[in-house]
Amino acid sequence: MSYLSKSQNEILNKAKMKIRALNHPLRQKMLALIKSKRNRMNVTDIYKSLRIEQSVASQHLAILRRQGIATTERDGKTIWYSVDDSAIRHLLRSCKLLVA
Repeated sequence: MSYLSKSQNEILNKAKMKIRALNHPLRQKMLALIKSKRNRMNVTDIYKSLRIEQSVASQHLAILRRQGIATTERDGKTIWYSVDDSAIRHLLRSCKLLVA
């Protein structure tokens, strides 16, 4: 039995997954890099800039995308990644709700 309400527990579980996604050094570097490049980069530029394998970059970007932290926009064959600042702000507000 939990002392949290069902909605608080759902908020906590969603927040936990987002925090896990954010709490990885490589994903933090990716987010900072994307933001530094006018918040728009493709996977090729990301993996070359970070000197990692393309598959590694794609896997980490997929995690960020699933958690709503990164968004994508397709332009022909190119997929552009951006950081969704509103998702991070929402996460912070959700965490405040849990302790209020």
